[in-house]
Amino acid sequence: MFDFRLKVFYTAARHASFSKAAEELFITQPAVSKHIQGLEQHFKAKLFLRQGNKVSLTSEGELLYRYSSDIFSMYKKMQYDMDRLGNRNSGHIRLGASTTLTQYVLPNLLNQFHNEFPEIKLEILNENTDKVETALISKEIDLGIIEGRNKKREIKYTPFLKDELVLVTRKDNPLAKKGEATLDELKEIPLVVREFGSGTLQVIRHYLKEMNLRVSDLNVQLILGSTEGIKNYLKNTESFAFLSINSIIEELRNGTFSIVDYPGPKMNREFYFISLHGEEEKTAMLFENFVINHLKN
Repeated sequence: MFDFRLKVFYTAARHASFSKAAEELFITQPAVSKHIQGLEQHFKAKLFLRQGNKVSLTSEGELLYRYSSDIFSMYKKMQYDMDRLGNRNSGHIRLGASTTLTQYVLPNLLNQFHNEFPEIKLEILNENTDKVETALISKEIDLGIIEGRNKKREIKYTPFLKDELVLVTRKDNPLAKKGEATLDELKEIPLVVREFGSGTLQVIRHYLKEMNLRVSDLNVQLILGSTEGIKNYLKNTESFAFLSINSIIEELRNGTFSIVDYPGPKMNREFYFISLHGEEEKTAMLFENFVINHLKN
């Protein structure tokens, strides 16, 4: 019971929201409040400050969050090490991964995993976030790795890596030399975006909503189905795009692209592992724990 209460607290603290914690843990919001109250009574300390629909951590809550983060990290490492020693070093994993992750985040990790577990066969479906979630629900894959979150109730979402979308263009673009775009300029610049259903477009839409804008308010010049396609297009035009910082490291290093600041909040997001509630396949869990442990090292 205490472990689950701690998990409820950790999830609520990570999201700064009781409702999002309830959604992720598949329990009701009153149940989240009850578990938090139980912890507060146990520690004789107030853990959250409540302001309307928002919550923030007290100093005691910050301390408990640091400890609980370490505890759950150790749990994952324990499971990973036990799996390595157990009889789960062979088999077949059907992975589904969205485009940005397949091209820019996973290749090195997949190579390391294959070197450590050569008897495990990896089969990878490369689709956008919507299609990876659909494949998981229809049990065409064992584990999904996505760059957006649609909040489907039958899916468990486990964040494992932070990312940011940045506005980029060719380095010799006049606006790139200026280094920032006003809101009016943001609505006028020629923009290239990903297709409907992509995690990247989900994040852009969320940002625009906070700015009281819609995608239709922008000057969308072209819709492309891959980050590589967008990058190649940008190299030969004066267009702009919101792309994952993980996808343009090489272009920033060699001076092909520049980042242009834009008004409003940053487009931060997390990458997620997704699995069906209560149906996590052991070999797939081994891969998930392998990735999480290697990213922290």
